[in-house]
Amino acid sequence: MTLGKKIKEARKQLGLSQEQLAEKINVSRSAIAKWEIDKGIPDIENLKVLSQLLNVSIDDLVDDEKQVNEYVIKEAVDLSQYDGRKKVKKDKVVLAFYPEAKVYNLIGKEKLTKREKIVDDAIGFLTTAPFGIVDFVNGIKNLDKEFYLVEQSGKQFLVIVYDEYIESRQLNEKILKKKFIIENWEFIKSGLVK
Repeated sequence: MTLGKKIKEARKQLGLSQEQLAEKINVSRSAIAKWEIDKGIPDIENLKVLSQLLNVSIDDLVDDEKQVNEYVIKEAVDLSQYDGRKKVKKDKVVLAFYPEAKVYNLIGKEKLTKREKIVDDAIGFLTTAPFGIVDFVNGIKNLDKEFYLVEQSGKQFLVIVYDEYIESRQLNEKILKKKFIIENWEFIKSGLVK
C-alpha cells in the first residue's frame, strides 16, 4: 500500500475529513488531497505530526509494503519428465503443482532502470535498431523463466518456472488488470494455460 493510501485509510478510520486533518496539521486541504493520491509527500515534520495524529508509526507510514509476500516456496523440478517443447513442459509443471487452480500465462519484462532507459534511448537515436538494445539483452538474460499468475482458494500466486526449479510467492494484493507491475517486473496476462 502506498503512503497516500495509508494516510487516507488512517484518516478515514479516525472519521476525519481532509479539511479537518489539514487544520490539525496546519497545512492546506489540497496538500492532504495530493498526499492521498501520491502526487506529493509530506516533509519529515509533517510525517511526525501525521504519525502522532493518525496513531501510526512513521515506519508503518513510509514502509512501502511489497505486493509480493516474502514467503517463497522453491522446489526442484525435472523437465525431462514432461513431453513437448520447453514452454509446454513448464506449463505442465505449473499444472502439476496447482492441479485445482486457474493458471494464467504471463509475459514478463524487467523494467529498465533510469540509466538503462537513457542508454537504450541513446542507442535507438544513434542507430536504426528496431528494438531497444538493453531491453533485448534483458530478454535474452531471462530466457530460462516462464511466468504464471495462479489463482487458488481465493489466493493469487506469482509463479516462476526456471529450467531447474519452480518458485511460488503469494501476492498480498489481488491482481485484477491485464497489465500490472510487481517489484521491478512488468507483466501482461496472456490467457489461461490449457
